[in-house]
Parts: sequence; C-alpha cells; structure tokens
Amino acid sequence: MLQALMSLIARCWKPFGLGDDANAGRECKDGLLWFRDIGRFAAGDFSMAVVQANQVLEDQSQIESGPFGTFVGVYDGHGGPDCSRYVCDNLFRNLQAILAESHSVVTSEVIQQAFQRTEEGFTALVSELWSSRPQIATTGTCCLVGVICRQTLFVASLGDSRAVLGRRVGNTGGMAAIQLSTEHNANIEAIRQELKELHPDDPQIVVLRHGVWRVKGIIQVSRSIGDVYMKHAQFNREPINAKFRLPEPMNMPFLSANPTVISHPIQPNDSFLIFASDGLWEHLSNDQAVDIVHSSPRAGSAKRLIKAALHEAARKREMRYSDLRKIDKKVRRHFHDDITVIVLFLNHDLISRGAVLNSPLTVRSALDH
Repeated sequence: MLQALMSLIARCWKPFGLGDDANAGRECKDGLLWFRDIGRFAAGDFSMAVVQANQVLEDQSQIESGPFGTFVGVYDGHGGPDCSRYVCDNLFRNLQAILAESHSVVTSEVIQQAFQRTEEGFTALVSELWSSRPQIATTGTCCLVGVICRQTLFVASLGDSRAVLGRRVGNTGGMAAIQLSTEHNANIEAIRQELKELHPDDPQIVVLRHGVWRVKGIIQVSRSIGDVYMKHAQFNREPINAKFRLPEPMNMPFLSANPTVISHPIQPNDSFLIFASDGLWEHLSNDQAVDIVHSSPRAGSAKRLIKAALHEAARKREMRYSDLRKIDKKVRRHFHDDITVIVLFLNHDLISRGAVLNSPLTVRSALDH
C-alpha cells in the first residue's frame, strides 16, 4: 500500500508554478513522457508535454504569465543540453530586464534585444569555461518564443521549431492551420539562397551530405543561440572535436542569432496556438496537428499530439507503438527526436479585458527524465 502511494506521488507532483491554484493541474510522467494536461494562464488555458529520446534531454521549455502578459519558449537544443538550459534560464529574464530598463512594452525590437543579450551571455559563458569545458562551444539551441501582450501576439524564431495557429473558419465548424513562424534550415531552398548571398565567395557555405543540406557540411539550422564555434574563429580550434573544426579561416559568422519576429493582432476567430520543436513536425503536418487539437478535449492536447507523432514514427519503422514505448532513451533517438509541445487556448474575453492571474505563473518542463 505504502509503495503504491509513493509511486503515485513520484509520478504526479505539485507543479513548479507559483501558488496553489486548483486550475493549474498537475505535472505527471509516463516513462519518457512528461506532461501537464491542463493549466490556466492569463489569456486562457494551456497544455504542455515533452518526450525524451536522447540520453540527456536536449529540449527545454517554459511558460511565464503575469502582469506583462504571457511568454512561451520552446528551446530545441543540439550537441548537448547546456545551451537550451541556459536559454531557458535567461531569455525571459533578459526580456524582463530590458522592459524594466526602458520602461517600455513588448515590441519586436525589444524581443530581438533579449535574444541578442542571451546570445552574448552564452558566448561569455563559453569563453569563461573554455579551458575546462571547451565542448560547450559546440552546443546550441533553436529558439521559438511567443509573447502575448495587449491583444497582440509576437512570435520569434531561430532554427526550425514551429508555431501554428488554429483559426475558426466562419460558421462552418472548420479550423484552418496557419503557420506563424519562419524556419531557418538549410534544407529550405530560400535559406540556402540567403546563405549564398551572405557568403558569395564561399562555394562550400552549404553542402549536401547523405541527402541533407548542411551549413558548411556540419549543421542544418542557419540561425541559433550558441554554436559559437560557427560564429567566432577563436572557438573553432582545438580542443573541440575535429568534426567541428573548419580547415579554412572564418572571416565572418556562418550562423546568426538574429531572430525572425512577426507581430499578429489577435482576432476573434483565433482559437489556439501550437508551439513545438521540429520533432513533432517531422511526423505531423500543420493541418494534422490542428485537426487533432480541434477534434479533442482541451485537457491532454499536447500529450495527444506527441502520441500521434510517436504512432507515426512507429508506423514508418513498421513497428507497433507499444513496442516503441519499450525502447529506452538514447536508442529511442534512432526512431524520433526529443519532442516538446505547448498548446495555448485563447480566451478572448480575458484577452480583451487584459486580465491577469492572481499570482504569476511559472512552468518549466522537467530538466531530464
């Protein structure tokens, strides 16, 4: 009896969020899957889930909601967890600090400044740790951020995570899927062209290897926080791993930390938002994801999307989902990536009134499973 009780407590514990609001739901684990089926933020409800595939979880994510509005971040790390964890610790804090310093409201420029300050901070950390942990120079992260402030949604992106809006279509009961974010991946022709224009004298700026386009033949994404070995010549040398070292001089950064930022006035028929790392979009289309959320109860929406992606990953390998679930982390990476999903359901009455929670909300996905 006691053992069963302790097992239940271990599986479902109180949220990281501040306060004890009964509407905040609870955080649970099911093997490599972490989830929070339903919770409340300043502009509606949310659902959040993460599944681990790597030996160490490289995805990080957060929701912050308070008097300023709501901030959502999905950080898809690569090369290790160091950069995504750093961004999860510092990007929102930097945004808060810039708003306080400038006595301003959220704008595209303020968000860009927060990204730049975070990039500078991580670069300084790499420099500080260079003698003891040089491999941190080869870690980086894609960043997808959503900010809701004064009936406006801002979406900022680096890399290939994606934000998709579910919008009601008139009175038909249908739902349209509208992609809001821009992806920076060398497999996209427009991104390859952008890189060639930025580096006209470098015929090897993008290289096709094993059917995949990569910047300098190394990395797929063209924008990120971190990956300083691709941005600063002083970090592209021994003792980092030889596969990351470039033979030719680095006259300018090969990757950028400048995000694409869009502002979207929230409309009455805007129903929900899906923020997810590329692990989800490898297996589900925008339309499929929106249909799943639209046709099911709100509670568990993020978990439902991840399970749909895992079912598809299993199908592609001609195996059953139940067998995929038995595969442990690290080996699981051969079947799918770490996947993070956050779904925000918009309450237009709360948004129009500028409502705020009685106490600020802070939620972070589990650091590791």
